[in-house]
Amino acid sequence: MGKQKNLLEGSKSYYDYFSFFFIVVLGFLFIFPLYWIIAGAFKTGQEINSATPVWIPSEWVWSNFQRLMSKRTAPLFDFFGIEGPKIPAAIRWLGNTVFMAVGSMLLTCLTASMAGYVLAKKRFVGRTIIFSLVVAAMALPKQVILIPLLREMSALNLYDTIWAVIFPIVGWPFGVFLIKQFAEGIPTEMVEACRIDGASEWRTFTDVMFPMIKPGVGACAIFTFINSWNDYFMQLIMLTKNKNLTISLGIATMQGESSTDYGLLMAGAALASLPIIIVFLIFQKYFTKGITMGAVKG
Repeated sequence: MGKQKNLLEGSKSYYDYFSFFFIVVLGFLFIFPLYWIIAGAFKTGQEINSATPVWIPSEWVWSNFQRLMSKRTAPLFDFFGIEGPKIPAAIRWLGNTVFMAVGSMLLTCLTASMAGYVLAKKRFVGRTIIFSLVVAAMALPKQVILIPLLREMSALNLYDTIWAVIFPIVGWPFGVFLIKQFAEGIPTEMVEACRIDGASEWRTFTDVMFPMIKPGVGACAIFTFINSWNDYFMQLIMLTKNKNLTISLGIATMQGESSTDYGLLMAGAALASLPIIIVFLIFQKYFTKGITMGAVKG
């Protein structure tokens, strides 16, 4: 028995070492591209284009960011034809991207939480069909509905505005599915007790249901923010004017026809990655909780 126990402990220690080594290697593979972008943003042109990779910049320079800020200009704001003072276009692009991602996140969480609550706790004719359509829409590529979306935004006079990128994301089927899965785990007796006490549907949702599904809403928020921030394809189709571009789309337009300024592109990529990293660090609790809780729902 003692020998078997020693063998089990020895195999467990080897497994722990192997797991630790595997996690370290996997973490390095994930973080290395981000390090390469950030380091490249502070390298000189000679080090970036060097045939031998320069892992650590010998001299940390700000020239790439200076070129990024001085390359183009755009108005600070544009409301009803009134334009603000000129600022570096990269700042306007970053503001457009933040506004787009935050607007999409808020509207999606609002609509998805209400729709998920209704599909989970209300019984009405066609409920199963509606939920089946939501699940089917999750497997539908966005490219399939691109032309109808484009015509719809043009008919509403929203083409080439930030709203043309926000509204198509608001009806995200995954958000409805995620919130419904969270709401399914809440006892129906809570809703029935509110109805007996005379609470309205809106009061039941805001005061009882919403606080209980808040972890799901937090997970939906960060998923929506990331999805909206990284949706380059929709931004490319819907936005054309310089003042309406997002940071990723604006950086792509800075590439030359005959040559590419990799330092400029890396500086822009580093600037674009900063907000999404901050958001993840702030909401990572909801991110991991949303994954784990959503995995055990039926």
